[in-house]
Amino acid sequence: MALKAEHEMHSRRRSRNTGVGLLLAAFVVLVLALTVAKVTSGDFELPRAETLK
Repeated sequence: MALKAEHEMHSRRRSRNTGVGLLLAAFVVLVLALTVAKVTSGDFELPRAETLK
């Protein structure tokens, strides 16, 4: 048992932080999925170095 009762502000902040964390994780998964889709498609090529003249 906690010595001090949790204030309502802390529970609201925790739920907001959880929401922001889930959105951040979804964004990372989206970027990873787009990267994997781009790399695994047949038309991906590394940029060629320009030749010196």
